[in-house]
Amino acid sequence: MSEKRRVTFDCFGTLVDWRHGIATGIEPVASGRGWELLDVYNRHEPQVQREHPATRYGDVLTEALKRTATGAELDLLEDDTRVLTAGIPFWPLFPETRQALHELRESGWNLALLTDCDRVVIGETRRRLRVQFDAVVTAEDCGAYKPAHHRFECFEKSLGVTRDRWVHVAQSHFHDMVPAGELDIARVGINRLDASDDPSVAHAVRPDLSDLAATVNEVHQKLNG
Repeated sequence: MSEKRRVTFDCFGTLVDWRHGIATGIEPVASGRGWELLDVYNRHEPQVQREHPATRYGDVLTEALKRTATGAELDLLEDDTRVLTAGIPFWPLFPETRQALHELRESGWNLALLTDCDRVVIGETRRRLRVQFDAVVTAEDCGAYKPAHHRFECFEKSLGVTRDRWVHVAQSHFHDMVPAGELDIARVGINRLDASDDPSVAHAVRPDLSDLAATVNEVHQKLNG
C-alpha cells in the first residue's frame, strides 16, 4: 500500500484561468468578440472531445474554434484556427495558485495533474506553475477526456495509489466532481463562478484555492480519521 498522500488537480479552470485564456485568445481573430464567443466555444469543445476522444488537445482547440467561427460567420484563415493552441502557454494562473500548491507540498502532500490536454500543452504550462508535480496524466496518455473514468483509473493503477490517501481538487462539477464521486475519491470543488451545482457532490467546496491545504487536510482527516 502506498504511504504517500496525493492531491490531484484538474489544470485548466482550476489552476489556470481557462475562460480568460479562451476569450482573449479569440480576440486576435475576432476583435471585440472574445467574451461574446466564449460560451459558444464552451459548448463546442466537450462535443469535439466526445466525438474524438483520442485527439490531442491542441487539435481539439482548433476544431472547436472552427465550429465557433462557422456559427459566428467568421471567415478565418487556416492559421487563424490555431491561435488558441499558440497562446495556451501564456494563459494566466489564478493569483492564488502558486501559493496554494506550495502550501500543500509543505504540509506533506504529493501533487499530480489529471488534465484534459496533451503532453506538449501541459509541458508548456507547467513552467508557469513553478512547483514540482510528482505525476501528470493527460487525455493523450489515457485516450479519453473527462468525465470518462479512464483518467482517474490510469493514475490510480500506474502509481499504485490508494483512494484513502487521495484527494481530487477541481473546478468542473461535470468533468471532475461527478466522476470522482462515482469512483468514491475524496474531492474538493472549486466554485469560482458561483455555479448552482449540487454542493453535496463534493466533500468541501471553496470559492478559490485560498486556504486549500487546510481544506484538503480537513477532508482527509474527516474521511479517514
